[in-house]
Amino acid sequence: MTTRVPQERRRRRPTRSGVLLSEDLIVETALRLIGEHGPEALSVRRLGAALGCDPTALYRYFDGTDDLVLAIADRIIGEAMAGFAPGADWVAGLREMALRVRAGYLAHPRAAALAAHRVTRRRNEIRAVDTGIGLLLSAGFPPAEAARLYLAFIDTVLSHAATEAAFHALPRQGREADQRAWRDAYQDLDPVAYPALTAVRRELPAMADSSFEQSVDLLLQALEARAPLTRPGGSARPRSAASLP
Repeated sequence: MTTRVPQERRRRRPTRSGVLLSEDLIVETALRLIGEHGPEALSVRRLGAALGCDPTALYRYFDGTDDLVLAIADRIIGEAMAGFAPGADWVAGLREMALRVRAGYLAHPRAAALAAHRVTRRRNEIRAVDTGIGLLLSAGFPPAEAARLYLAFIDTVLSHAATEAAFHALPRQGREADQRAWRDAYQDLDPVAYPALTAVRRELPAMADSSFEQSVDLLLQALEARAPLTRPGGSARPRSAASLP
């Protein structure tokens, strides 16, 4: 695989259509192709055609498609976290982070399938991780615990956000069929065979709604209960021995 050329050695040359190539332009074009045609559209050949350049020119910016996937994942993080400046309330800060991640994934639902499980090792991800761990440190968690709890937090957020994005990436007919199932297929079950579902059948249509915010709030409540320091505006709660790792 071709080695990526350092920034100072790159020569920006116009494509056949007169466009100057750049990492940003390539990532933007890749996101558009994935959004229009799905992850399978991500190939050097199709990118070259969309950019009006020889596909080999892309190797001046990325080692290959996997390197480009990492840049795409980092772009989604950067868009989601743009302008985020958490205040003194660490719980509110983590909640906003979670909502921003979800919004970023829903803005690019097809690309989210490529991005959710990757470690980009790039600027936007590093800043986001630093911010999240910093919020947990501000709650009084010791470093090792702050790192472990941030992993639990972000894995939960990414999993839920990716699941929701995958649903939004389905064709409209598929989304509607899944939503109707809670109103139709689950309403006429045998009450003897399925007593619990029968007891809550009137509530089942709500299963078509997103559980993202409720899941995040449950996790944040658990984190707050374990926090050594009092949340701003909250009452003092000494940390019990049972809450220690």
